[in-house]
Amino acid sequence: MRDSYLVFGQPLIEQPEIDEVAASMQSAWLGTGPKAAEFERRVAAYKGVPHAVGLNSCTAGLHLACVVLGLEPGDEVITTPMTFCATVNAIVHAGATPVLADVDRATMNLDPEAVRRAITPRTRAILPVHFAGRPCDMDALMAIAREHGLKVIEDCAHAIETEYRGQKAGAIGDLGVLSFYSTKNLVTGEGGMILTRDAALAQRAKQMGLHGMSADAWKRFSDDGYRHYDVVEIGFKYNMMDLQAAIGMHQIARVETWWQRRLAIWNRYLEAFADLPVTLPAPFAPDERHALHLFTVLVDRDVAGVSRDDVLVAMHKRNIGTGVHYRAIPDLSVYQRRFGWSSADYPNAKFLGDRTLSLPLSPKLSDADVGDVIAALRQSLGR
Repeated sequence: MRDSYLVFGQPLIEQPEIDEVAASMQSAWLGTGPKAAEFERRVAAYKGVPHAVGLNSCTAGLHLACVVLGLEPGDEVITTPMTFCATVNAIVHAGATPVLADVDRATMNLDPEAVRRAITPRTRAILPVHFAGRPCDMDALMAIAREHGLKVIEDCAHAIETEYRGQKAGAIGDLGVLSFYSTKNLVTGEGGMILTRDAALAQRAKQMGLHGMSADAWKRFSDDGYRHYDVVEIGFKYNMMDLQAAIGMHQIARVETWWQRRLAIWNRYLEAFADLPVTLPAPFAPDERHALHLFTVLVDRDVAGVSRDDVLVAMHKRNIGTGVHYRAIPDLSVYQRRFGWSSADYPNAKFLGDRTLSLPLSPKLSDADVGDVIAALRQSLGR
């Protein structure tokens, strides 16, 4: 067994990020400033979109996306029951009503036919989540959106590198939202970003993300002197700090290198677990790129002889951290009380939520760390 605990989702922080953060602190400009703007430019270039708006979290981005698209009380947004609570909460905070559609059991992503069945006269938007970094069936979802006049917000929390049939995730719908939380493929500690091709949506997201002000604080001085800001809407305090951007603006340059490292770990896991009584991630589609954010295994007691939670505890005792991504949303008590949701109505999400276990997958992992994960899972399953 390992001597030290292997924390799940460790970020790889290298010297350029450390130096950039130190430079920000020495400059005494910690809030939204030139580094946040530069980070936005670099992410927009990587994603191939003209506009990116840095924010303090993906949750803030999802909320703002609903707001700037004009969703109102009574409007319905269809989303997935296999996601973190933030996806649903953002819809609620915007005043709209979340409606769940079940997922495909193999891909863990929204089932387009389930989305179609969930549409009502009140439906205004679809909010797909590219689960674990695997792209949703965006052709089908966009076709449904066009047919019914719906907006599409892509939750790209897992999907910085994800591509779908030659298109970057987050650049397909009306808006895409990234996460830079500390377990993600690109981190800023906390942080998020809205992506869009629509200049008007980007401008409104920028304003609403900083109190509804007409200009960022660092733009108030120009060659022509001081310019007073105006407050044009009742906005939010969602802006990204330069301290956060200082980390991300260097990490974006290493995203592709790190993706290759995660792919090597992914393939090693596939080979090492091929004989185990678990369900491994579905193969990649030839015209899609998986971001490799989460390596999930399904542990079914009827097949493995132990439950997912048994394995989670056994891994913990062997000093290996794991994750549960996710419990099905209808299993969570607040949503049962508020919306009357029952897991029985979303059988695929319930099946996955009861069996899914995520293993460490980070470019920070050494070959020895990966070997420890492999050994611990095999031992936890009695192999």
